Amino acid sequence: MILILSGGIGSGKSVAAGMLNEMYGFPVYCADKRVKELYEEHPTLLCDIEKELGCDLRDESGLFMPAALARKIFSDGEALNKVEALVFPALKEDLEKWMNEHPAKVHILESATILEKEYFKGFGDFALVVTAPFEVRGRRAMERDSSSEEQVRARIQKQKMMNSLDQLEQFCSVPFEVCENAGTTDELREKLSEFVEKQGLTKML
Repeated sequence: MILILSGGIGSGKSVAAGMLNEMYGFPVYCADKRVKELYEEHPTLLCDIEKELGCDLRDESGLFMPAALARKIFSDGEALNKVEALVFPALKEDLEKWMNEHPAKVHILESATILEKEYFKGFGDFALVVTAPFEVRGRRAMERDSSSEEQVRARIQKQKMMNSLDQLEQFCSVPFEVCENAGTTDELREKLSEFVEKQGLTKML
């Protein structure tokens, strides 16, 4: 079973993923983190992206420059679609390899945006979406990243599906449940325990 664990910035999805791993041993694949690593590790991905975008994304020593890619995506309306068309197949292949290397009856796929992406429509068996009020998410993100209120607000607004339950219900292609995370870590742990029991995941251990 693939459990997609999603949520917007500051929602606490990474904390929830860590708790599920700690309490039940479910292996966690963090897609957002892994994408950044694939730019460096994949044998052809970065080169393919440079060819597709027509620009150099490495410095003089050959190291990937994330800021250069971010600038290109910001300035070119089609760049993001071009990059995702190359990144998503590589990410899915890497995920499948990771699952084979970490055999388990329940795998957790942690990602902020994967439920919004057409390429991953129908992927996974169930989704747990972690949410919290805007002000709580903003405070957590500012404390964690040392970001300004304006920067955090802009990032939250970009994650449209994670900000609207109506949009989530309309576009999410797998069954899902929402976990409100506005309280303490102990309260989150209890909610996750209830979710695992409700879904019968303990029977898969």
